[in-house]
Amino acid sequence: MASLREACAVFGVSLKEGEEAAGTCYNGLLALQHRGQEGAGIALSKDNALLCKKGLGLVSEAFSPEALRDLPPARAAIGHARYSTTGSNTLENVQPFVTDYLTGRIATAHNGNVTNALSLRKKLRPFGLEFPATSDSQVVSSLIAYQVLRKGDFLTGVRDACRLLRGAFSLVVLSGHGRLAAVRDPNGYRPLCLGVSPQGAAVASESCALDSCGFSFLRDVAPGEIVLLEGGEITRCERALTAPRQSLCVFEYVYFARPDSLIDGLSVYTARLGMGRALAREHPVEADLVCGVPDSGLEAAMGYALESGIPYASGFVKNRYMGRSFIFPTQAQREHAVDLKLNPLKAAVAGKRVVLVDDSIVRGTTCGKIVSSLRRAGAREVHLRISSPPFTHTCYFGTDIGDEGNLIANRLSLSELQARTGADTLGYISLEGLQEACRGSRLPLCYGCFTGEYATQVESSGKGVFE
Repeated sequence: MASLREACAVFGVSLKEGEEAAGTCYNGLLALQHRGQEGAGIALSKDNALLCKKGLGLVSEAFSPEALRDLPPARAAIGHARYSTTGSNTLENVQPFVTDYLTGRIATAHNGNVTNALSLRKKLRPFGLEFPATSDSQVVSSLIAYQVLRKGDFLTGVRDACRLLRGAFSLVVLSGHGRLAAVRDPNGYRPLCLGVSPQGAAVASESCALDSCGFSFLRDVAPGEIVLLEGGEITRCERALTAPRQSLCVFEYVYFARPDSLIDGLSVYTARLGMGRALAREHPVEADLVCGVPDSGLEAAMGYALESGIPYASGFVKNRYMGRSFIFPTQAQREHAVDLKLNPLKAAVAGKRVVLVDDSIVRGTTCGKIVSSLRRAGAREVHLRISSPPFTHTCYFGTDIGDEGNLIANRLSLSELQARTGADTLGYISLEGLQEACRGSRLPLCYGCFTGEYATQVESSGKGVFE
């Protein structure tokens, strides 16, 4: 229902022995598929050279069994699963980006949004750098390659390049010699974590990918930290980047991350359960059952049911062979995708007063269709409960919201919004309720999309670049 778009997932692996890095990376991307479903790529280091393969679509579409078998054996690899902005879903924009420089080659995969990408692009062009893609991630890769060439050292070049970046960036960078650097921006906007196993070490956007690939979660990469992986070992960790404030995007807990992930000390499942409990306390209602909109509304719905004592039930059957509705480039496609993806479970909702829980309302188009579908299935009442506050401000750090005029909470009052959705009642969690549900996070959280207060200054030159 949210129609939010979040930019991508990264994964990297370095093995001590064996040469299954490509397959491990593929499995890691499958576990992170929820973060990006329009393109995927894998870059691997082999014999002091870099090879990169990528394609459009889901990970399994970008890499057929034959394509996966064609990837050579390697001990180090990085991967990326991509979400694209409208109009930029092209193969040229699929990551990782490989950048050649005078004495070598690097591959870079990026999750986030670099707000000064346009100004960096202008500064790099006089040095002969070209940018055939429209992604700010290509700018990041070129900047790193430029600094590695200037400094003559991989880690120094990565560090110096990242000190010039502004905004959100969780990066994995691979050299032709198999050195793998993982970097999290000094604010900590996007998640990044480390895992280890007897076979080696890995880094991923979420811990669920480490679990899926047999790595034990070690810890989160700290804001501003650069971690170096070599020969299957974590050989260096340094806090090289600083910022006045640290601030993880709260929507990692509300919507983006898988519920089985642990991010900065807080279980995503626990956070969403707490959101549902807060909703039940703040917006009680007499009803017969509670159901959630799959998938990110399910845990909050369970929390609402537990706190209210109203039975929890499955209200929808989800078509598991489709991606999230936000991956469709046009609004018409997104709206039609709701009917294709979610079908109300008539046997559960017919004749019932239903509490419907979802994570957010952004543009307000799909939620009305879901409420309407419940009524067609025979629901007597539909009480809509939202596990995030009203979305009133754009995000510049990796969540593609676009112009604030598109946000329905900016245009309509609560009563008008309720009428637009067709719900009998509508209740949003308060900011205080959301903060309480997420209080277990070790990092402060960014609530800029609700309050308009951001952890760092936004440079106008980067507005509108969401890669």
